[in-house]
Amino acid sequence: MSSGTLRHSATTVLEQWRTSQWHEDSLRHTMLAFIDSNADACLRANEAGHLTASSLVLDAEGRNVLLTLHPRVGRWIQLGGHCEEYDDTVVDAALREAREESGIEDLDIDTALLSAHTHPITCSLGKATRHLDLRFLVRAPVGAQAVRSAESTDLRWWPVDALPDTAEKDTIAHLVELALLR
Repeated sequence: MSSGTLRHSATTVLEQWRTSQWHEDSLRHTMLAFIDSNADACLRANEAGHLTASSLVLDAEGRNVLLTLHPRVGRWIQLGGHCEEYDDTVVDAALREAREESGIEDLDIDTALLSAHTHPITCSLGKATRHLDLRFLVRAPVGAQAVRSAESTDLRWWPVDALPDTAEKDTIAHLVELALLR
């Protein structure tokens, strides 16, 4: 377990990602170049930016999505966060974050990348940086009850066709659309 194994796993996930849009392929190549040129690309200590891992959590029926009201962002978004040196892979990081933020232990993650995104943010470093987010599909078991963690202002299941007004609607709706195609 090291930043090297995280980098290798991120590279593998991105190389295997079959994008359908030219802009996704462009982002994929940009992220691969970033990883190649930054030994700590997956760790928050890399102030220029760093990879993060998030999860779009759907219920077992695919009718509801679990979203967190992020305290820094102020909007409803998918679960996720920073990779840690003890994470073997970016998939492990995404699953760990989903478990920590949802309180649901028995989650099932699809190891194929669902989507990728980059955005500026002031995260736990306290400085402006960029998150290069790798996004995965996670399914919750039947009857899963989510429990809000200290990392969230609120946590709740939303119908996939009735997202909250303060959600990153285009982003979340696009992720849901991609997830339902799987």
